[in-house]
Amino acid sequence: MLIPNKKIRVGYVIMILLMAANLFNVLLKSPMHPAQQWAQKIFYYHVPSAWVAFLSFFVVLVAGIIFLKTRNYFWDRVGLAAAEIGTLFTILVLITGPIWASAAWGKAWNWEPRLTTTLILFLIYIGYFMLREFGGAPERVARYAAILGIIAFIDVPIIFMSVRLWAPEVQSHPQVEMASQPAGIMSIFFFSLFTFTVLYSGMLWLRIRILNLKAENQ
Repeated sequence: MLIPNKKIRVGYVIMILLMAANLFNVLLKSPMHPAQQWAQKIFYYHVPSAWVAFLSFFVVLVAGIIFLKTRNYFWDRVGLAAAEIGTLFTILVLITGPIWASAAWGKAWNWEPRLTTTLILFLIYIGYFMLREFGGAPERVARYAAILGIIAFIDVPIIFMSVRLWAPEVQSHPQVEMASQPAGIMSIFFFSLFTFTVLYSGMLWLRIRILNLKAENQ
């Protein structure tokens, strides 16, 4: 049974306060987009969700490499925890993206490069969890999962660079750099990015702790 100590409870309180402050900023302080109106505010959750997903899949990559070198199952559990959280945030990306796209593009989905490559990453991780569930012997599953996690990360830079890898005429995502956005947008965006990163760190730590306790009790 997990019994949070004082430091853990303080961490939970900090994360809740940060998320509340972020929601306040997004709803009440961020500028209203003249064309997209309220739908544009999803940007402050959509992009940080993508950042957390990519960060988590990078952790899967690193954990997989270390596991293959050391055969230390702690790193297998780190990879599993990061894969679970990364997939959760990828689902949030695939939900918030079409909501935003409906206002920005007039349709929720149009198979443009960034959306399509993100969906491919999600499907790869569906396969990852199927491997975890039905792959057979634990040692073989851990090894194959590490390899798949390493290979899957190849799609992350493809997603990030998709607006440059494909011709502009097949793109729906804007070609405008983030640095060119107004200051009122960027300060709130970076606070949201920080908040999501703190939330992710707490979620990853807690999930690894749970997996470690399960391994100790087996």
